[in-house]
Amino acid sequence: MSEERTPLLVLGLGNVLLEDDGVGAAAVSLLLDRYDVPPEARVLDGGTLGLSLLPCLEGADAVILVDAVRADLAPGTFVRLDGDAVPPAVAGRLSPHQVGVADLLDGARWLGRYPRRLVLVGLVPASMDLAVGLSPAVRASLPELVERIAGEARALGVVFRPKTAGTEPAVGPHVDVARLARGQP
Repeated sequence: MSEERTPLLVLGLGNVLLEDDGVGAAAVSLLLDRYDVPPEARVLDGGTLGLSLLPCLEGADAVILVDAVRADLAPGTFVRLDGDAVPPAVAGRLSPHQVGVADLLDGARWLGRYPRRLVLVGLVPASMDLAVGLSPAVRASLPELVERIAGEARALGVVFRPKTAGTEPAVGPHVDVARLARGQP
């Protein structure tokens, strides 16, 4: 059986119940509202599934992880890491789900599914308290984050085209990733 390759996977991460930790889900949702996803890309909201996302990496040449990233910067500031800088950043347990992301990357490497290109983009959170919705600072920076995701994809040779006026917004990126991980459509 031949392996189907997808040049790019955009994977939103985080917990929407922990305020700004939900920025990954919000970003992929807005990306789907504003852009048509080209056939050579997949956009998924991976939530906090961690190691369960391993099948989603299957066949991805490049992965853009989208997440809240703690840093000594103002809330809402854009952060970008790539290559070897990504695993240590997510291994530092900067948010409750990131230990799962570190396991995901380790598992992908061990199984030979590690992407050739790995980029982490995100925003510095103002709060990761138990609350639904983004803080004002992160919410204000969300459109810039989405533009940066499209720019990262373009740099990887995958063009997300803006939707034209009158195009229906995406129903949402909420693919049932748990079912996908079990090999179910």
